[in-house]
Amino acid sequence: MPTLPFPLPTVEQAVFLGIAAFIIASALLTVLLRNLFHASLCLTAAFFGVAGVYILLEAEFLAVTQVLVYIGAIATLIVFAIMLSRGITSQAGRLNAQGAAVAIGAVFLFVFMNTILRGVVWPVTVQAVPTDAIARLGIDFVGSYLVPFEVVSVLLLIALIGSIMIARERA
Repeated sequence: MPTLPFPLPTVEQAVFLGIAAFIIASALLTVLLRNLFHASLCLTAAFFGVAGVYILLEAEFLAVTQVLVYIGAIATLIVFAIMLSRGITSQAGRLNAQGAAVAIGAVFLFVFMNTILRGVVWPVTVQAVPTDAIARLGIDFVGSYLVPFEVVSVLLLIALIGSIMIARERA
């Protein structure tokens, strides 16, 4: 039996590659689909994929937060904003002449960031996870990070009110 020129991926690597392909496909469909509602559903699928990556990284708290905040709140808000706006079925106006320039710029940005990140030496330290990590996180949220946490909630409320004001009927 001939040997392969590359090692076979482990199950975890294969699952990661599958999730990564799902995220990339969902993200591409998000920006390429002409129907806004379908694009928002693909964005929600990409959020689910990111939650899957968090689970693979054994960061269950971040995965649950991803599902609750981004899928449960943000994606739902986007879908409601689209449903409340007029012209949801209109296909015109989604693509413009600047798409090629933006794609070239995105490729250059990717290459630039890739070269910078490959040049950085990333120190790796292995430390045990504290047993009270979740309790510390909760104390920090209601302690030293209370003001930024509340500022974000006020900004989301302002965005919700603004979207309602834009979508309402003019009298």
